[in-house]
Parts: sequence; C-alpha cells; structure tokens
Amino acid sequence: MNDRSHDPAPLTAEAQAVVERYARRTASDRYSLLRPEVWQTVQERQRAQLRLFAALGWTSFDDKRLVDVGCGDGGNLLEWLRLGFAGRHLTGLELLEERARAARLRLPSDVRVIQGDALAAPIEPASQDLVHQSVVFSSLLDDGFQRQLAERMWSWVRPGGGVLWYDFTFDNPSNPDVRGVPMHRVRALFPQAQVRWQRITLAPPISRRVCRLHPAAYTVFNTVPWLRTHVLCWLGKAQ
Repeated sequence: MNDRSHDPAPLTAEAQAVVERYARRTASDRYSLLRPEVWQTVQERQRAQLRLFAALGWTSFDDKRLVDVGCGDGGNLLEWLRLGFAGRHLTGLELLEERARAARLRLPSDVRVIQGDALAAPIEPASQDLVHQSVVFSSLLDDGFQRQLAERMWSWVRPGGGVLWYDFTFDNPSNPDVRGVPMHRVRALFPQAQVRWQRITLAPPISRRVCRLHPAAYTVFNTVPWLRTHVLCWLGKAQ
C-alpha cells in the first residue's frame, strides 16, 4: 500500500542539504522521454539490466521483493511493474515530499511509497531480493552519509540478492551539487559484494549535441567506451 502513515524522522544534515540542492535546480525538458537522447539512454539501461538478470539466472520476478532508493515520481517503479514485479512486493523511498506525492498518484495503491530520509526507512533486514539506486549517490556529497546509506542498503539485501547500482563516475564541472562515484568508491562502499559491472550511457552533453543531428548518432558515438559516463553494477550478496 502507499504508506501515508509513516511519520518521517528528522532529516540528517546531508539529507537536508540534498533537499536544498534539488530546490536550486531549474525545471526543464532535459529529461523528457520525447527527447531522442533520453529515450535511447533509458532503453540502453533497460537492455543492460535484462541481460544482467538473465546472466544471474533469474527467470521470473513474481516472488522478488525490491526497494527503490530515491524513487522520485515513480518512473522506475513503473518499469519494475512492467517487468513482472507484484506491486505488493515493491517499496519506493523518496526524500522529497512533492516527488513522493507524485509517485503515490501514478502508482497502484499496493506499491508502498515512504517519504523521508532513507536511513530511517522501516525496511526489515535481509528482506529484499533487490535494492535499487539510480543516480542517488552522485547527489550525496558527504562521505559519511554515503557510507551509512550503503551499509543500510546492504543490510536490507537477503543472501542471493543484491544492490543494483546505476550512477555516473565523472564529476560534472558545471554542477557543484553532484559528484561522480568511480568504481573504486563503489567497491569501498560495498566491500563484501560480488561485483559485476559495465560502463553504459553516452555522456549526456555529447548525446544532446549529436542527437540534434540525428537520433542514430547516439548509437554511433556510444561505441566508444571512454565516452560512456555511467556504470550499471550488480553488487551481489553470497548465499
């Protein structure tokens, strides 16, 4: 169910700073799925995820449980529903009140949406097959908070499950409110994990420019590995 009864705990200093950073962002259509560079980025990530699950030997999501950390307005949770997750097995955690409200409006009522600091989320230890984060850690500038959140996420994963990580690895010099999370940092955050990873996603400044010429240019430029700025990473917990 959409969780409206959970009273958010007071925010940590870093969580409050994240709220303030997001408040500074200006609205735009930069992430609209109508833009060719955006839908190609999304489809590339989806294909990579499906290949990963196939390699892990997962054949069905019917009985899998998932927590989406930083679920935003619910877009990724809709993807998980389409892949076959049961709504009652999905939980979204969202720091920003307006985004949590939007997620509750667009998602089925049996999907649980919890608003507040993820460190205080009432998730049982070893209860989840998959804990997902997408470009959340790159918005966290405090090393200690990153470490605490990673430890909490890892505690939620049951043996045989894992953390699915998607984030960028390079700093953005034009945006001081984010920083890249390189793979050595990911490994340090999850020292016990069995790691599978691949580099994906054409650098957004490049993809925006080349797709103005033609959408097919995304695929051409994305064949160059060092132009890819993100990693999709599976951080598995041993049985």
